Amino acid sequence: MTDIPPQADGLRRVVLGVQYDGACWQGWQTQPHRQTVQDQLEAALLRFSTQPIATTCAGRTDSGVHALEQVVHFDTAIARDSFSWVRGTNAFLPPTIAVRWACELPYVDDAAIADASAGVGNGEVAALHGAEREGAVQLAQFGFHARFSAIARTYHYVLYNHAVRSPLMAGKAGWTFRPLDADRMHRAAQHLIGEHDFTSFRAVECQAKSPVRKMESLAVRRHGDMIVFTLKANAFLHHMVRNIVGSLIVVGSGKQGPEWIGQVLALRDRSRAAPTFMPDGLYLARVDYPDAWALPQENRSWPWL
Repeated sequence: MTDIPPQADGLRRVVLGVQYDGACWQGWQTQPHRQTVQDQLEAALLRFSTQPIATTCAGRTDSGVHALEQVVHFDTAIARDSFSWVRGTNAFLPPTIAVRWACELPYVDDAAIADASAGVGNGEVAALHGAEREGAVQLAQFGFHARFSAIARTYHYVLYNHAVRSPLMAGKAGWTFRPLDADRMHRAAQHLIGEHDFTSFRAVECQAKSPVRKMESLAVRRHGDMIVFTLKANAFLHHMVRNIVGSLIVVGSGKQGPEWIGQVLALRDRSRAAPTFMPDGLYLARVDYPDAWALPQENRSWPWL
């Protein structure tokens, strides 16, 4: 096996599982106004550690989007046991953000990962990070990275389907008053399973180099007045989940048949799909990694999920 790179000046890589209610934050990524989840987390880490700490996440979330388990890493020379990072950081976080778990992995130079990626080309380094079949040799060669080591991501979209809006769901679930047929939407969703060009469901301003993604599963389930869309893919494009949900709602309301989703996908034209649906009900539920990293990720049962 290729040796894991040695610690640099005593640096260690700390990995966190972070949960947040995104309703009051302007997304994940740092902004000058500092009203983002990343800004709040890094400010809390600074107060706890007394040193500036820069974080990297598995996937940036937009304004109003929540996370059941965002995965974050950072490098530090500070030695703390894992639960100290949890309790210490949470002491300085607002009630809408919490570190749920922490663990320590060997340090790796992110610049080396970027250089290797450029040298291999065509995303093969990222593929190595995301391929359990390649085994621990390739994984150890590059080390853990919150984004590039991920092999899959799962999102839930929670939709309140009732004639009258509920103030208790504000910011926590999407809402539509028209009756929806969940079974019809589930059948339509199966047209999206597999590896496809998802241009029809990506934001116009999406910066991804390729629109091709592999959708592993997509389920639509009704629980009383709640409908939950669960999507799992190797990665997602900007606004991809919300654009898919908006289009499935068109099918669920009876305006289009289930086969329409497949037709829209094949057209590779964003203007043919439904408008982007509201962010309120979108949750980053889980980021999967190869078992070799042994992250202490949580298995949970949430209402409607």
